[in-house]
Amino acid sequence: MKIVGIQSSPKRKNSNTLKLLEAALEGARESGAETEIIDITRLKINYCKGCVTCYKEGICHQKDDYQSVKDKILAADGIILTSPNYIDNITAQLKTVFDRSANFIHEQLLDGKYGLAITTSGSGNDEPPLSIMNRFISVSGGLLVGSLGWGASQGPAAFEAAKKRSHEAGKELVKAIKEKKAYPEQVAAHKVWKDRFMMTLQHNKEAWKHNYEHWVEKGWIKATS
Repeated sequence: MKIVGIQSSPKRKNSNTLKLLEAALEGARESGAETEIIDITRLKINYCKGCVTCYKEGICHQKDDYQSVKDKILAADGIILTSPNYIDNITAQLKTVFDRSANFIHEQLLDGKYGLAITTSGSGNDEPPLSIMNRFISVSGGLLVGSLGWGASQGPAAFEAAKKRSHEAGKELVKAIKEKKAYPEQVAAHKVWKDRFMMTLQHNKEAWKHNYEHWVEKGWIKATS
Protein backbone atom coordinates (compact mmCIF):
# COMPACT_ATOMS: atom_id res chain seq x y z
CA MET A 1 0.00 0.00 0.00
CA LYS A 2 1.30 3.45 -0.95
CA ILE A 3 0.37 6.81 0.56
CA VAL A 4 1.63 10.04 -1.01
CA GLY A 5 1.59 13.40 0.73
CA ILE A 6 1.55 16.64 -1.24
CA GLN A 7 3.70 19.36 0.39
CA SER A 8 2.73 22.78 -0.95
CA SER A 9 4.14 25.24 1.59
CA PRO A 10 6.86 27.61 0.30
CA LYS A 11 8.39 27.47 3.80
CA ARG A 12 9.41 23.88 3.06
CA LYS A 13 11.34 22.36 6.01
CA ASN A 14 10.27 25.25 8.28
CA SER A 15 6.60 24.67 7.52
CA ASN A 16 4.21 23.71 10.32
CA THR A 17 1.97 22.18 7.66
CA LEU A 18 4.84 19.90 6.64
CA LYS A 19 5.30 18.86 10.26
CA LEU A 20 1.68 17.77 10.45
CA LEU A 21 2.05 15.92 7.14
CA GLU A 22 5.12 14.12 8.48
CA ALA A 23 3.17 13.09 11.58
CA ALA A 24 0.36 11.70 9.42
CA LEU A 25 2.78 9.75 7.24
CA GLU A 26 4.51 8.39 10.33
CA GLY A 27 1.15 7.03 11.47
CA ALA A 28 0.57 5.54 8.04
CA ARG A 29 3.97 3.81 8.08
CA GLU A 30 3.29 2.39 11.53
CA SER A 31 0.14 0.87 10.05
CA GLY A 32 2.12 -0.80 7.27
CA ALA A 33 2.01 1.69 4.41
CA GLU A 34 4.83 2.85 2.19
CA THR A 35 4.90 6.66 2.12
CA GLU A 36 6.35 9.46 0.04
CA ILE A 37 6.28 13.26 0.24
CA ILE A 38 5.96 15.11 -3.05
CA ASP A 39 7.25 18.64 -2.50
CA ILE A 40 5.63 20.54 -5.35
CA THR A 41 7.40 23.75 -4.31
CA ARG A 42 10.66 22.25 -5.56
CA LEU A 43 9.23 21.23 -8.93
CA LYS A 44 8.64 23.10 -12.16
CA ILE A 45 4.91 23.01 -12.76
CA ASN A 46 3.59 25.48 -15.31
CA TYR A 47 0.20 27.16 -15.28
CA CYS A 48 -2.66 25.49 -17.14
CA LYS A 49 -3.13 27.04 -20.60
CA GLY A 50 -6.78 26.08 -20.88
CA CYS A 51 -6.17 24.29 -24.18
CA VAL A 52 -8.27 21.23 -23.10
CA THR A 53 -5.90 18.92 -24.99
CA CYS A 54 -5.99 16.66 -21.92
CA TYR A 55 -9.74 16.15 -22.43
CA LYS A 56 -9.15 15.09 -26.02
CA GLU A 57 -5.89 13.14 -25.74
CA GLY A 58 -5.54 12.29 -22.04
CA ILE A 59 -2.16 13.99 -21.70
CA CYS A 60 -0.73 17.47 -21.31
CA HIS A 61 2.00 18.42 -23.76
CA GLN A 62 3.72 20.95 -21.50
CA LYS A 63 7.31 20.00 -20.72
CA ASP A 64 7.55 20.20 -16.94
CA ASP A 65 7.25 18.08 -13.79
CA TYR A 66 3.46 17.80 -13.66
CA GLN A 67 3.21 14.35 -15.24
CA SER A 68 5.50 12.82 -12.61
CA VAL A 69 3.26 14.18 -9.85
CA LYS A 70 0.16 12.84 -11.60
CA ASP A 71 1.75 9.40 -12.08
CA LYS A 72 2.70 9.13 -8.40
CA ILE A 73 -0.81 10.06 -7.28
CA LEU A 74 -2.38 7.54 -9.67
CA ALA A 75 -0.03 4.80 -8.43
CA ALA A 76 -0.96 5.47 -4.79
CA ASP A 77 -3.81 4.02 -2.75
CA GLY A 78 -4.17 7.15 -0.64
CA ILE A 79 -3.35 10.84 -0.92
CA ILE A 80 -2.80 13.48 1.75
CA LEU A 81 -3.28 17.03 0.51
CA THR A 82 -1.76 19.83 2.58
CA SER A 83 -1.65 23.60 2.39
CA PRO A 84 -1.35 26.48 4.81
CA ASN A 85 -4.12 29.06 4.71
CA TYR A 86 -3.00 31.83 2.34
CA ILE A 87 -5.62 34.61 2.35
CA ASP A 88 -8.45 32.12 2.91
CA ASN A 89 -7.20 29.89 0.13
CA ILE A 90 -4.64 27.22 -0.70
CA THR A 91 -1.11 28.12 -1.83
CA ALA A 92 -0.47 29.13 -5.42
CA GLN A 93 1.66 26.01 -5.85
CA LEU A 94 -1.20 23.66 -4.98
CA LYS A 95 -3.72 25.70 -6.97
CA THR A 96 -1.46 25.35 -10.02
CA VAL A 97 -1.43 21.56 -9.60
CA PHE A 98 -5.22 21.52 -9.24
CA ASP A 99 -5.63 23.65 -12.38
CA ARG A 100 -3.52 21.16 -14.31
CA SER A 101 -5.59 18.28 -12.92
CA ALA A 102 -8.95 18.87 -14.59
CA ASN A 103 -8.89 15.31 -15.93
CA PHE A 104 -8.85 14.03 -12.35
CA ILE A 105 -12.38 15.43 -12.23
CA HIS A 106 -13.55 14.64 -15.77
CA GLU A 107 -12.27 11.06 -15.56
CA GLN A 108 -12.79 10.51 -11.81
CA LEU A 109 -9.15 9.47 -11.44
CA LEU A 110 -9.34 9.20 -7.64
CA ASP A 111 -12.07 6.56 -7.93
CA GLY A 112 -11.19 3.79 -5.47
CA LYS A 113 -8.68 5.97 -3.61
CA TYR A 114 -8.90 7.55 -0.17
CA GLY A 115 -7.82 11.00 0.93
CA LEU A 116 -7.03 13.24 3.87
CA ALA A 117 -6.57 17.04 4.03
CA ILE A 118 -4.41 19.05 6.43
CA THR A 119 -4.00 22.81 6.90
CA THR A 120 -2.44 25.37 9.23
CA SER A 121 -3.06 29.06 9.69
CA GLY A 122 -2.39 32.03 11.93
CA SER A 123 -5.97 32.59 13.04
CA GLY A 124 -7.21 29.02 13.16
CA ASN A 125 -9.54 29.56 10.19
CA ASP A 126 -9.28 26.04 8.76
CA GLU A 127 -12.45 25.94 6.68
CA PRO A 128 -11.44 27.77 3.45
CA PRO A 129 -8.35 25.70 2.48
CA LEU A 130 -9.81 22.46 3.83
CA SER A 131 -13.01 22.90 1.83
CA ILE A 132 -10.99 23.39 -1.38
CA MET A 133 -8.82 20.33 -0.79
CA ASN A 134 -11.74 18.21 0.39
CA ARG A 135 -13.74 19.13 -2.69
CA PHE A 136 -10.89 18.24 -5.02
CA ILE A 137 -10.72 14.77 -3.50
CA SER A 138 -14.48 14.32 -3.62
CA VAL A 139 -15.16 15.74 -7.08
CA SER A 140 -12.31 13.58 -8.45
CA GLY A 141 -14.14 10.47 -7.23
CA GLY A 142 -12.11 9.88 -4.08
CA LEU A 143 -13.36 9.10 -0.58
CA LEU A 144 -12.48 11.59 2.13
CA VAL A 145 -11.40 9.94 5.39
CA GLY A 146 -11.03 13.21 7.26
CA SER A 147 -9.43 16.64 7.55
CA LEU A 148 -7.77 18.65 10.27
CA GLY A 149 -5.98 21.90 10.99
CA TRP A 150 -4.18 24.04 13.54
CA GLY A 151 -3.90 27.79 14.03
CA ALA A 152 -0.95 29.58 15.60
CA SER A 153 -3.38 31.55 17.77
CA GLN A 154 -4.19 28.28 19.54
CA GLY A 155 -0.67 28.04 20.94
CA PRO A 156 2.15 25.45 21.11
CA ALA A 157 0.19 22.94 23.19
CA ALA A 158 -2.51 22.85 20.54
CA PHE A 159 0.14 22.21 17.90
CA GLU A 160 1.37 19.14 19.78
CA ALA A 161 -2.23 17.97 19.96
CA ALA A 162 -2.60 18.59 16.21
CA LYS A 163 0.46 16.44 15.53
CA LYS A 164 -1.12 13.62 17.53
CA ARG A 165 -4.36 14.03 15.58
CA SER A 166 -2.41 13.94 12.33
CA HIS A 167 -0.60 10.79 13.45
CA GLU A 168 -3.91 9.09 14.20
CA ALA A 169 -5.43 10.39 10.97
CA GLY A 170 -2.60 8.70 9.04
CA LYS A 171 -3.42 5.44 10.76
CA GLU A 172 -7.12 5.90 10.05
CA LEU A 173 -6.37 6.51 6.37
CA VAL A 174 -4.52 3.20 6.10
CA LYS A 175 -7.27 1.41 8.00
CA ALA A 176 -9.93 2.77 5.64
CA ILE A 177 -7.93 1.59 2.62
CA LYS A 178 -7.36 -1.88 4.07
CA GLU A 179 -11.02 -2.30 4.97
CA LYS A 180 -12.27 -0.64 1.77
CA LYS A 181 -14.39 1.49 4.07
CA ALA A 182 -17.70 2.62 2.65
CA TYR A 183 -18.92 6.20 2.89
CA PRO A 184 -22.51 6.01 1.55
CA GLU A 185 -23.13 9.77 1.58
CA GLN A 186 -19.96 10.44 -0.40
CA VAL A 187 -20.76 7.66 -2.87
CA ALA A 188 -24.22 9.16 -3.34
CA ALA A 189 -22.67 12.56 -4.03
CA HIS A 190 -20.36 10.97 -6.63
CA LYS A 191 -23.40 9.51 -8.39
CA VAL A 192 -25.16 12.88 -8.47
CA TRP A 193 -22.08 14.47 -10.02
CA LYS A 194 -21.66 11.69 -12.59
CA ASP A 195 -25.29 11.86 -13.64
CA ARG A 196 -24.98 15.60 -14.21
CA PHE A 197 -21.61 15.46 -15.96
CA MET A 198 -22.78 12.65 -18.25
CA MET A 199 -24.96 15.10 -20.19
CA THR A 200 -22.02 17.46 -20.66
CA LEU A 201 -19.82 14.59 -21.78
CA GLN A 202 -22.29 13.34 -24.35
CA HIS A 203 -22.55 16.86 -25.77
CA ASN A 204 -18.74 17.11 -26.07
CA LYS A 205 -17.87 13.52 -26.97
CA GLU A 206 -16.00 14.49 -30.14
CA ALA A 207 -14.02 17.38 -28.62
CA TRP A 208 -13.37 15.45 -25.40
CA LYS A 209 -12.58 12.11 -27.03
CA HIS A 210 -10.32 10.72 -24.30
CA ASN A 211 -12.78 11.64 -21.56
CA TYR A 212 -15.60 9.96 -23.45
CA GLU A 213 -13.65 6.78 -24.19
CA HIS A 214 -12.55 6.58 -20.55
CA TRP A 215 -16.18 6.65 -19.38
CA VAL A 216 -17.14 4.00 -21.93
CA GLU A 217 -14.25 1.79 -20.79
CA LYS A 218 -15.29 2.20 -17.16
CA GLY A 219 -18.87 1.26 -18.02
CA TRP A 220 -20.21 4.57 -16.75
CA ILE A 221 -21.70 5.46 -20.12
CA LYS A 222 -22.76 3.50 -23.19
CA ALA A 223 -21.06 4.28 -26.48
CA THR A 224 -23.30 5.92 -29.04
CA SER A 225 -22.75 6.52 -32.71
